[in-house]
Amino acid sequence: MRAALAPGVRLLRALPRDSRYRGLTLVLTFFCYTSYHLSRKPISIVKSQLHPNCSALGVNPHNGSNSTTWCSWAPFDQDNYKELFGALDNAFLVAYAIGMFISGIFGERLPLRYYLSGGMVLSGLFTALFGLGYFWDIHVLWYFIIMQVCNGLVQTTGWPSVVACVGNWFGKGKRGLIMGIWNSHTSVGNILGSLIAGIWVSSKWGLSFIVPGIIIAAVGVACFFFLVEHPDDVGCSPPLHHVMSEEKDPEGVTSDDGPLGTSGHSSTEHLESPKEPSEEPEAISFLGALRIPGVVEFSLCLLFAKLVSYTFLYWLPLYIVNVAHFGAKEAGDLSTLFDVGGILGGIFAGLISDYSGGRATTCCAMLVVAAPMLFLYNRIGQTGIGTSIAMLIVCGALVNGPYALITTAVSADLGTHESLKGNAKALSTVTAIIDGTGSVGAALGPLLAGLISPTGWNNVFYMLIAADVLACLLLARVVVKEVRGWCGYMARKRG
Repeated sequence: MRAALAPGVRLLRALPRDSRYRGLTLVLTFFCYTSYHLSRKPISIVKSQLHPNCSALGVNPHNGSNSTTWCSWAPFDQDNYKELFGALDNAFLVAYAIGMFISGIFGERLPLRYYLSGGMVLSGLFTALFGLGYFWDIHVLWYFIIMQVCNGLVQTTGWPSVVACVGNWFGKGKRGLIMGIWNSHTSVGNILGSLIAGIWVSSKWGLSFIVPGIIIAAVGVACFFFLVEHPDDVGCSPPLHHVMSEEKDPEGVTSDDGPLGTSGHSSTEHLESPKEPSEEPEAISFLGALRIPGVVEFSLCLLFAKLVSYTFLYWLPLYIVNVAHFGAKEAGDLSTLFDVGGILGGIFAGLISDYSGGRATTCCAMLVVAAPMLFLYNRIGQTGIGTSIAMLIVCGALVNGPYALITTAVSADLGTHESLKGNAKALSTVTAIIDGTGSVGAALGPLLAGLISPTGWNNVFYMLIAADVLACLLLARVVVKEVRGWCGYMARKRG
């Protein structure tokens, strides 16, 4: 007797064809970028093991010396080890920032499936090679620097590709909430990366890199076999990127040209035009993308917002070890709470911005509250485990909420902006410009933390607070336009 069809299969068959493929794209790109961040996180966990406090382990068993660095991994056994850690971080982040500005241009012109899966396999290779330095007993700085540079370059294939894929499948309606939930891949990847790296950090730290490298390469292979780049590829209907003219975009610009924001075209013509090769629009240029209203403001805001987020990403475990005096594994596990807060913050920011229509105002409000919360975390965050847990979650939500909103919903909004008149071939370039500018801040943050931390952790937090304030100020013009748009809308309703 044959069993009834599995409930999950019956559910899939009941869903419309478009919904099945949208769900597949959302889930697959989620796992893709989860693996990207999973492979970036181990370096922050392993730092405390590369230069631990050897005096706590007793006398050097090999020569009887009471040196406090005998158990450290050369070349990080020197007094300038924090500067060397900063150099490692910046080797990755500077290469990432430079490569990102180029990556979006390639992403618009190459098949995204090949581009994304190839980058993931190469990233897995360079991540694993960093960890193999442990088993090959490598103690020269240049080897680790080169691996970081190569990994930074190939990881730029990820973000423009996944945002372009999701933007191709999802319209503007609930984009903030959908992409806010989807963007939790960043925090999920950081959490998994911390937990996986923590398993081997105190025994064989090389495996803390090799295992994540294998994971991202395996997900890249799955991406090659299953990713669908665009609805047209499988006969599905592309989404509507613009709704009624009353809806506000990040610049507060409205259109009188109909529900799609394109002059003289019906919805039928809009849906069918991408299928006609003769009308396929050319990919937007770099300067053309910069001229889209709001791109410059949000890019500069993200520079400072990402500076704060990546400083926590790379230095939080070491901060907890130095200030709260936890072990390397315990500090790594505790640091994941910052990313738990990041998940909540990204969802909250997306939901509020969808409801209010004010992407910039939502970012600004969270940044304003984040500054005093960072001050409080540094002052009272280590007074007790309960306080530390609560403050890490709150700070993670406020710091990563604006960062998540700008890199997802705002990037997709601007990449399908009304000024493009239906040209959807700007998503990857716009995303790369915004995230590439943000990556400059991501490179500066850990570098400044490495230079400032010898003078005291208080000064590091003052730097982070100043960056939050600057990020908020850079959005002031867009916030004013959004507020004026709300005031005009309310005046029309009363009239």
